[in-house]
Amino acid sequence: MKEIIAIIRPKKVKATKDALEALGYPSFMALSVLGRGHQRGIAAEVACELPADLLGRSGGMKYVPKRMISVVVPDADADQIVNTIIQVNQTAQIGDGKVFVLPVEEAMRVRTDEHGDAAIL
Repeated sequence: MKEIIAIIRPKKVKATKDALEALGYPSFMALSVLGRGHQRGIAAEVACELPADLLGRSGGMKYVPKRMISVVVPDADADQIVNTIIQVNQTAQIGDGKVFVLPVEEAMRVRTDEHGDAAIL
């Protein structure tokens, strides 16, 4: 199994959710996160009023609001899920995000005591 963690733009969450659901993966976690990449934050990226503690002195931002999505999938489906997430979120603009793929040793469903792929499907 693999855990796929994607850091994406907040406005792309619904499209990503819909794409994952179409592939048969309606279950995932989504969290609001703050961070920044090589660009060190772009204030124009965000279409809302920003608290002063998020703004930097150079016109950039200390942190950029993003969404982190995490989904655990069987090894055989990982490439398709990653490619779909990239396809949905790629705008060719700074701030499109990152995708990380991690190995998962085991998964257990608490209610039914299912293990492995059966616990995530």
